[in-house]
Amino acid sequence: MKLIILDRDGVINKDSDNYIKSPKEWIPIPGSLEAIARLNKADYRVVVATNQSGIARGLFDLQTFNNMHQKMCAMLERYGGRIDGVFFCPHGPDDKCKCRKPKAGLFKQITRRLPMGIQDVPAVGDSLRDIQAASRAGARPYLVLTGKGHRTLMAGKLPDGVPVFDDLAAVVDVLIGDTKNQPIN
Repeated sequence: MKLIILDRDGVINKDSDNYIKSPKEWIPIPGSLEAIARLNKADYRVVVATNQSGIARGLFDLQTFNNMHQKMCAMLERYGGRIDGVFFCPHGPDDKCKCRKPKAGLFKQITRRLPMGIQDVPAVGDSLRDIQAASRAGARPYLVLTGKGHRTLMAGKLPDGVPVFDDLAAVVDVLIGDTKNQPIN
């Protein structure tokens, strides 16, 4: 069995500068749920690693956060997909925690919980901090242009060698051997 790590907001679901604060606001990016189901069928364990500072900011509570994930999982089931774990940082940017991306703490939590190494594991994100966290943990970062991906790419700070794809579905095409999609950089 293989492992892949996905950021949530901007990779699986639409993102907002005002945060995703409720199940109603949690809207999947077209093709993302199908892509996760394809990963599952290709023998991938799919886990989510996500910063959720909206909790620390009081914008939503843990129950609401769990309700968003229940919606995500229920929608995924319709495609035959599943998420094998959700790892999240509930802290704000000034809390000096070890789990908030760009630090590698969430990735370390994943390696403690799952009986598989993280070295060279694909990690898909839409922000520079996603890419930095994956690199620090020894995973293989991929940038998608959904969510904040365009802004991340245009900022010009993306490390050399990080492949860039239109969306999660395009990453999955390459990972499972469908060669019609290739990185755009």
